[in-house]
Amino acid sequence: MAGASRGVGRGIARALGEAGATVIVTARSSETGQRTEGRAEFVEDTAREVDAAGGKGHHYLCDHTSERAVDTLVHWILRRFGRIDVAVSSVWGGNEGYDGDRYPDGAAWGTPFWRRSAEPFLGFLGGGPQAGLLLARAVAPAMVSAKSGLIAFVSFDTQVGYLGDVFYDLAKATTNRLAFACAQELGPHGVTALGLSPGFVRTERAVDIGHADRATESPLYAGRALAALAADPALGTQAGRILHAGDLAAHYGFTDADGTQPARFCIGQ
Repeated sequence: MAGASRGVGRGIARALGEAGATVIVTARSSETGQRTEGRAEFVEDTAREVDAAGGKGHHYLCDHTSERAVDTLVHWILRRFGRIDVAVSSVWGGNEGYDGDRYPDGAAWGTPFWRRSAEPFLGFLGGGPQAGLLLARAVAPAMVSAKSGLIAFVSFDTQVGYLGDVFYDLAKATTNRLAFACAQELGPHGVTALGLSPGFVRTERAVDIGHADRATESPLYAGRALAALAADPALGTQAGRILHAGDLAAHYGFTDADGTQPARFCIGQ
């Protein structure tokens, strides 16, 4: 579970724990070392939440923008556990430094692209689709050998319309295309790749910048969506698609942490 120190990644790890899974939670932020933006959420906390939910959590510090680091992580997992059934990339660095009004370069959300430097876009790509690709290429050989497995990319559906910011929109569209492309190559080998699109999630950052009242769901909602997909014998029929947490809740019957079942999130709602 890549990018699991907080946000949707932590929610997915917890939901997999609810399903009784052994979950390797990975991120850069540790209670004993480096922490992203000095935040208080750590990968060790997520591992403990997996344990509390009924699974077995193991934490591993990893910079998912480094090919060598990701390869080393996957080799360690295979040596210790023998297989990887589900790999999820929820890595997202695009909002680092965003205070709810402006990014570190001074640009506000939705600033016209010709009025801002393109340099921050590299961070959006590296902290999103690139990290997803590095994880997928590292786990694919073992899954192809086993002729089974799920690789899921947490993203946001871009087919419904423009997401309001060029950098954000392009990063998510790239991740979505990555899910589709991986599905084409992995499908013949029995491995499913797909994208998962949460709604407006009540993450720790959303709370910190005063956006909690706009959120439609908790991080656990996307997590239960992923757990339901992983348990579905007909999973392969979803290959290459970008699936909405709200639609999956209606299909599988799960609820959010508060017992509600938020519908698919739509831009502008």
